[in-house]
Amino acid sequence: MKTDRLVIRKFKKSDVDNLYQLLSDEDIMRYMEPPYSRERVISFLDAVGLCDPPLILAVEDFQNNFVGYVIYHPYEKDSYEIGWVLQKEHWHKGYAKELTKALIEDAKQKTKFLILECHPQQTATKKIALENHFLYMGQEDGCDIYRLQLH
Repeated sequence: MKTDRLVIRKFKKSDVDNLYQLLSDEDIMRYMEPPYSRERVISFLDAVGLCDPPLILAVEDFQNNFVGYVIYHPYEKDSYEIGWVLQKEHWHKGYAKELTKALIEDAKQKTKFLILECHPQQTATKKIALENHFLYMGQEDGCDIYRLQLH
């Protein structure tokens, strides 16, 4: 899948260093979990990035620079979950908005609903959800839940 500036692709084993740089950063992980060790990143990549079908997909720019990853997988009946985790140097470039629009378009062929979960303090994520007409559904397990009806 491609956007105007990004490529969304399957992860490879060789992505482990870039993924470690991303998931070991305290600022990036602030609203998710404690930063990951290298061993945990390897396990995470194997479990959710290299599985078939994958639960996350790598994101890079057209120069093959690792930007981060998107969450994109079946969630509950008739729904997919979406999300994104981006390297700090790629924050404030509009990539999250661009990725969200691409995932919405792709999901229209696959499911009826999209789900987006985020920490209540993730104001940028909540803003993107609302700009894309996701409806706030409440909180579950400490996360705000947003849902978009596609058709």
